Amino acid sequence: MTTGINFCVRCGQPLQDRAMFGKIRRTCPGCGYIHFQDPKVAAIAFIVDANRVLLVKRAENPEKGKWSLPGGFVDAGEDPRQAAIREAFEETGLQVEITHLLEVFFHPASNGNPIVIAFSAQIIGGALCAADDAEEVAWFTAETLPELAFDSTHALINHWRTSQSSE
Repeated sequence: MTTGINFCVRCGQPLQDRAMFGKIRRTCPGCGYIHFQDPKVAAIAFIVDANRVLLVKRAENPEKGKWSLPGGFVDAGEDPRQAAIREAFEETGLQVEITHLLEVFFHPASNGNPIVIAFSAQIIGGALCAADDAEEVAWFTAETLPELAFDSTHALINHWRTSQSSE
């Protein structure tokens, strides 16, 4: 089992693989610690204005050079809504407020098994500028979309494009 953890975080002893709770898990023979490999959780903001969607061009891997919705990982103890607001500001310079939950995605084949929580958001302030791990930030219509990153971005953009064409 490859989890990246080889020693007990409590007592420092080498961990062993054991069947626990229906799966093979890293466990400590000394203190009984069981390492549960939890998925990463990301929050993204879907921001639309005047029939355009706001996207960021990724400056880092994964998917470097492709475009995605502003977002990133939720910090421990952070409300996912606040994470989406924080990430939108860090990447775009815009202050947003969450209007509603759009979707929750789970991608078991992706690295870290991320859970992506997508929120609809509206702009309440700030000045548009690319920052943090965004190389560029830009507005796109349904007809001018660039190369997209991530399954969650594809799914949300496809739904938005469909709703645009039916209006």
